Amino acid sequence: MTPQQIAEAIGRMVIERDMAGRRLGAQLVSVGPGRCELRMTVQPDMVNSHGTCHGGIIFTLADSAFGYACNSFNRNAVAQQCDITYLKPVAVGAILTATAEMREASGRSSVYDMTVRDETGSTVALFRGLSREIGGEIIPGLGA
Repeated sequence: MTPQQIAEAIGRMVIERDMAGRRLGAQLVSVGPGRCELRMTVQPDMVNSHGTCHGGIIFTLADSAFGYACNSFNRNAVAQQCDITYLKPVAVGAILTATAEMREASGRSSVYDMTVRDETGSTVALFRGLSREIGGEIIPGLGA
């Protein structure tokens, strides 16, 4: 299998198992080796006391994209460290897209950057994550 085919197989499997992403209504737009794009619409039950999208929801969307991207090579990987910077509030009904891209890899660790944008293309949050491979394959025998 090609690296793209492996990433797509992993993406199909993860979308079935990612209950948190499913609960958010996240949809897989695209996936490839070391990258992913997820999209969701902000619902009324996702707001904070200010009436804007709760930061934890935005974090979860970005973290989910990170998970797809760092596992796309068919090697079990988990988040070791993450941080997020919120740049602007997000209203109910906004369509958010989280794009994940691997920046660097060294040994069992890799650095990924996730950008969360609204439907106008405006950046609402920047998220950086460090992944750590923990051994084993996501789909045994698929290849890596």
